[in-house]
Amino acid sequence: MTILHISDTHNCHKELGTLPEADVIVHSGDFTRDGTEEEAYDFINWLCNLPYKHKVFIAGNHDVCLRGAEGIEGLPDDVHYLCNSGVEIDGLKFWGIPFMGQIMIPEDTDVLVTHVPSYGMCDLADYGKGLEHRGDKMLMKQVMQVQPRYHLFGHEHDAYDVMKHGDVVFSNASVMDSKYRIVNKPRLFRI
Repeated sequence: MTILHISDTHNCHKELGTLPEADVIVHSGDFTRDGTEEEAYDFINWLCNLPYKHKVFIAGNHDVCLRGAEGIEGLPDDVHYLCNSGVEIDGLKFWGIPFMGQIMIPEDTDVLVTHVPSYGMCDLADYGKGLEHRGDKMLMKQVMQVQPRYHLFGHEHDAYDVMKHGDVVFSNASVMDSKYRIVNKPRLFRI
């Protein structure tokens, strides 16, 4: 299976151009800029029309119109909104935790999708005090206990990178930098 990972497109999803081929596309949140329903509808319509076998997405901190929404009615069967929930695709178990979601990861998770990074993994950011780790310590502890094959996230725009710790691959695929310019490419994984 091939997974295309993107994050933090902030209303600029149509500016990504032609995306690489993959079986599954995963967006790990912040697809809107202001969090309006109109922005969310625009993104969801774009996502639904992409030529991928499956589309998986979660809400980020900007996607406030989905805060507390456990599901989205009317999505096609190949589009999966995960909110403290999961989906199995071709034998791989995906679990999604939106921004401000409950950090409870099932033991059999293969691909974890969150908006925030795990502490120490592709999470360095400078908010005026110099570079500091901005990831979640409790999330890192749970990830290390469960050991999913992949942890896909975004949130920290300037921390675009891939790291491996133990058997877990950590991917921050924020396509935008902190000035909201598209500077990074979507990331492709073959599982």
